Amino acid sequence: MKEQLEKIEALAKQELESCTEIKALDDLRIKFLGKKGELTAILKQMGQLSAEERPVIGQLANKVRADIEEALGSKLASLKANAQAAKLAEEKIDITLPGKHAPFGKLHPLTKVENEIREIFIGMGFNIADGPEIDDDYHVFEALNLPPDHPARDTQDTFYIEGTNESVLLRTQTSSVQVHVMENQKPPIRIISPGRVFRSDAVDATHSPLFHQIEGLVVDKGITMSDLKGTLEMLMKKLYGSDCKLRFRPHHFPFTEPSCEVDISCFNCGGKGCSMCKDEGYIELLGAGMVHPKVLENCGIDPEEYSGFAFGLGLERMVMGRFDINDLRLLYENDVRFLEQF
Repeated sequence: MKEQLEKIEALAKQELESCTEIKALDDLRIKFLGKKGELTAILKQMGQLSAEERPVIGQLANKVRADIEEALGSKLASLKANAQAAKLAEEKIDITLPGKHAPFGKLHPLTKVENEIREIFIGMGFNIADGPEIDDDYHVFEALNLPPDHPARDTQDTFYIEGTNESVLLRTQTSSVQVHVMENQKPPIRIISPGRVFRSDAVDATHSPLFHQIEGLVVDKGITMSDLKGTLEMLMKKLYGSDCKLRFRPHHFPFTEPSCEVDISCFNCGGKGCSMCKDEGYIELLGAGMVHPKVLENCGIDPEEYSGFAFGLGLERMVMGRFDINDLRLLYENDVRFLEQF
């Protein structure tokens, strides 16, 4: 039995020496030390030994087991080290190579100008108001002094939601946000409401069924037309420089009285007259006026005590003037060659 034990130890070390895989190493452990392994089979025969031989053979068997386990552990460590070295060699990178260029994104020109306008108004003490893009007929039209038979509705060709009997629609202007604010907040009110609006316009160089508006509203005691003019002049001079000039022309909007159209000196010629401004020296930019008393009443505000002004400007038109863009569609085509210029 002693010779058998020594033979098992020698055979185990021989096979371990030639082993090159961790899986094969585990198979060898089972072969020699497992419950049905060769060493266990020898130990099962110890009952046949005399009382004097058992301690000697038992001690030798324990030594053989320990030696094989030590050899297995040493071989496992060696195989793991070799595997790691091979993986490191395979995944080695040349740190002297130049890195790959990661292009940085930029803000869209619409977002850039909107952010600038937001900051200007925040600096003047305004808050930013938000409202639903899908709203009811009352907040989009009727509360703004536009009853169902008013002809001004025809120019907006609105998108109504199917199945609502034309009572729910995509908002045509962010003025609806002003109504929500006045219904839920007592004066003083100073807000702008930027956002998307929807009208059934054909797509061309100056029109889109989806565009952006920024509407402003101030309601307080003693608000006059001069406050409106001063606010808009501050905005335009911040955006276009101190040399820009504004022109206010009488107009009519159902929700303001008096109303005005506001023009800005031409971005291209500075007011001298050119093809861009059709030789007028000014470009129409936005509509504004004093909030109609009927609108204040509809929102639960006493027009005898409070007055206010409102204005609405098209963000796309502001951006086109700011960056000398001659086609609205360029802002929506997602052409990186165009957008990366900003």
